[in-house]
Amino acid sequence: MSLLLVRMLQKGDPKVIRAWTFYDWANSVYPLVISSAIFPIMYEKTTSIKDAVNGQTVYDTVSFFGMEFKNTEFYAYLVSLSYIVVALVAPILSGIADATGNKKRFLQFFCFLGAISSALLYFFHPDNGGNDFTPYHLGMTIVPLFFASIGYWGSLVYYNAYLPEIAEPADHDRISARGFSMGYFGSALLLIAILVLTQFTGLLPIKTAFPLVGLWWIGFAMITFRRLPNNVYNRKVSGSIIRQGYKELGKVWADIKTRLQLRRYLASYFMFNMAVQTVMIMATAFANKEVRGIQTQDLIISILLIQFLGIAGAFLFSSVSKKIGNLKTLAIAIVVWIILCAAVYFLVYLPWQFYIAAAIVGLVMGGIQAMARSTYSKMLPETEDHASYFSFFDVSEKIGLALGTFTFGLIEGLADIRTSVLALIVFFLLGFVLLLRVPKNELVK
Repeated sequence: MSLLLVRMLQKGDPKVIRAWTFYDWANSVYPLVISSAIFPIMYEKTTSIKDAVNGQTVYDTVSFFGMEFKNTEFYAYLVSLSYIVVALVAPILSGIADATGNKKRFLQFFCFLGAISSALLYFFHPDNGGNDFTPYHLGMTIVPLFFASIGYWGSLVYYNAYLPEIAEPADHDRISARGFSMGYFGSALLLIAILVLTQFTGLLPIKTAFPLVGLWWIGFAMITFRRLPNNVYNRKVSGSIIRQGYKELGKVWADIKTRLQLRRYLASYFMFNMAVQTVMIMATAFANKEVRGIQTQDLIISILLIQFLGIAGAFLFSSVSKKIGNLKTLAIAIVVWIILCAAVYFLVYLPWQFYIAAAIVGLVMGGIQAMARSTYSKMLPETEDHASYFSFFDVSEKIGLALGTFTFGLIEGLADIRTSVLALIVFFLLGFVLLLRVPKNELVK
């Protein structure tokens, strides 16, 4: 990109902001269709046996290289491993992205990796048969799912890092909420289209959902790639880009260590987001096992309910933050999550109860996700190293996700999945206590 085009980038440009939010629209089909709706339901049907009378799960064991796991336990471990990989590679790649100015190129790479891997899940379907993960299952299920997760979460590092470059801090809450809202709405539209084409009309088999996710993701991401600039600060690198990447990373880490507000917020975010993301990933598995008589259509309805109420929640919490501040708004959301987890453990056994829980999840999920991202962006200093700063935000998220899903699976293996839900309260409580210790300033109160 020429220096002239670099200089033309102005914060608050409506076209650039609109293009940025379109990546939420593009990539949100992954967490909805792959992580929450279609794939978990297919996976559960393939790897479990239910009682024909009461619908309760009577067998849910899978074998992997001679080791036996509960199906959702194994799923949790696999996803956890993908988060660890992202946490390990994202910081150095972010340092290289900042050093070279190639943030958009990294965003594109992870986008294509995630979308193509999602499409390859086409080759996994219930007719593959059995609970023994043969080499075929390994290649057609585990590997694509693993890399789809890496692609999705890896791309968010660079996507989120654009927020402080395209908008003023005062607008971060509103724009972050707008992005998440577009993601919830767009992904819900694709899910509805998939259901119409596969379930209601029978025009296509259900496994075509996965190529459609890949096409949607890459297709709408092109709107983002067309507008977002690369090398905003016109950086030029001589010598080893890996050495330059480490140098950028070290510089950012040294700065973060001097900023008490950033350090304490990252610690709090690590805890409460660990629990939030684990709920999102494992909710369908919980419903399949613990909610008596729940049907596939009930799960789809509850997931769509979460999506549409997530739109309202993102804007609701953004409005509340204008009145009472980001930190207090996040604290309220965490308290709601704690009450919700306790209620699910003690009360949710029937589909209508799960609907109510899903509605509350939608409201607080949309709010806490949008607020968490914008709150961090407001805390950043004036810098040209946004990808590196957001890589530490991302590492907190991914290590938390890895620990959360691993703990969820471990507790289920030792006890049951309902106890795993109760254990999430500990993470929320720790996040709440740590959030109270975050210093306030003019932008973040």
